[in-house]
Amino acid sequence: MLEHTLDLNWLRDFECLARTLNFTRASDERNITQSAFSRRIKALESWVGLPLVNRATYPVQLTEAGQQFLPVALAAMSQLSESRQSLRDADRGDSRFIRFSVLHTIAVNFLATRIDELQRQIPELRTRVLSDSLSTCCDLLIEGAVDILLCYYHHSVSPMIDEAAFERKDLVKDRLVPVAAVEPARTMGWDLARQDGPPIPYLAYDRSSFLGMVVENTIDRKTLNTETIYVDSLVETIKRRLMTGSGVAWMPETAITAELDQGLLVPVGDDAWSATLTISAFSNPSGFDQIAHQLWERL
Repeated sequence: MLEHTLDLNWLRDFECLARTLNFTRASDERNITQSAFSRRIKALESWVGLPLVNRATYPVQLTEAGQQFLPVALAAMSQLSESRQSLRDADRGDSRFIRFSVLHTIAVNFLATRIDELQRQIPELRTRVLSDSLSTCCDLLIEGAVDILLCYYHHSVSPMIDEAAFERKDLVKDRLVPVAAVEPARTMGWDLARQDGPPIPYLAYDRSSFLGMVVENTIDRKTLNTETIYVDSLVETIKRRLMTGSGVAWMPETAITAELDQGLLVPVGDDAWSATLTISAFSNPSGFDQIAHQLWERL
């Protein structure tokens, strides 16, 4: 049987749970669903080989093994953070790299083009982009490992960033819309408003992902005549299935602008099935040099 590979996020989750002693509060603070948070704690316990949390008490308590493991986890995170900072400082040299943590789909469909434009305006600009999950991207900003965080903002699912410590700038609006490849959509009559006929094959985001939670909020209390046939967390992998005509999926419009313009994809629901998203940036500009200030002002 293969052992789990240790994920640094599990240590962050465990530290948060040890501090709050509450799964709900800790999962909210970590910006993931409670079920996903619980799975990650169980994965850490599987890696350690012993229960770390006593779930039979309220509030939950650390087991003896958990109490012994907590200082080890804190020391490991601290040492990794210090080592990363040392490497980061050494890497700067004479050319200061401005570091972004970004959700993958924003990096692909928005930031890459925007950085091209900014580097024409600011020739000295040097950037490094780290794409990851929302919780990891937020952690990187809070820990000072990156200068700027780019993420989606939605009224029902928003990252818990201390806006007293970090400045927020809303950049562009995006929409999350249900679409399908044009041929199967027309041939099969795929329409989310239809309740009769065979279920529509559905390509879904993992419910623990940010877009998965937004879709769940958008669908809330609506009746869907669908059958989930594929689940993933990445827009790009779902889009590949979408383009082959495998089913319907919710897509950020920034990710499918060309396909909509070319008529390769078509909406399969009206505005009631769509959600408005905002691409927002967070940073603490007080420590920025001149180049970083120029980027932040023009971003």
